[in-house]
Amino acid sequence: MQKALQKRNREINSKKRQTSPYDQQFMREALEFAREAAQAGEVPVGCVIVKDGQIIGVGRNRSIEDNDPSAHAEVIAIRQASQALENYRLTGCTLYVTLEPCAMCAGLIAHARLSRVVFGARDEKTGAYGGSFDLQAAARLNHRVQVDSGVCGKEAAQLLTDFFEEKRRA
Repeated sequence: MQKALQKRNREINSKKRQTSPYDQQFMREALEFAREAAQAGEVPVGCVIVKDGQIIGVGRNRSIEDNDPSAHAEVIAIRQASQALENYRLTGCTLYVTLEPCAMCAGLIAHARLSRVVFGARDEKTGAYGGSFDLQAAARLNHRVQVDSGVCGKEAAQLLTDFFEEKRRA
């Protein structure tokens, strides 16, 4: 069974990389949710999930509001997308998020079997797709997602910088 899964993973990962001419458009949608999070006093991270050109899940950080350390933008968007598809597997979906996912979110992304992750700003402290470490480098990981970074990265990074500068002033 494990050999069959590994073979299937190699087939999937050897395929041509997906790209979309709509990456910036969907990242701009995610940035709007990040701005909403900032207005609510949350770390400004926003996320949208897209399947076949349609947004099926959205989220913004809500950890403080919900008193829930797992209430990251990605978690909320994945829950919504799973409900929309009536399936916990999100194959064929792309997740757009303004900040590189943390280990918790990267693990959830793998479990949900998302096909692609596009993020804006790199997270050198907790990013799990190369910022702090690379979860996908784990040899035994049974699902790898295509990761593309830097889409609207300067804008996403500036939003975070401005937010934390304001917090320090206050």
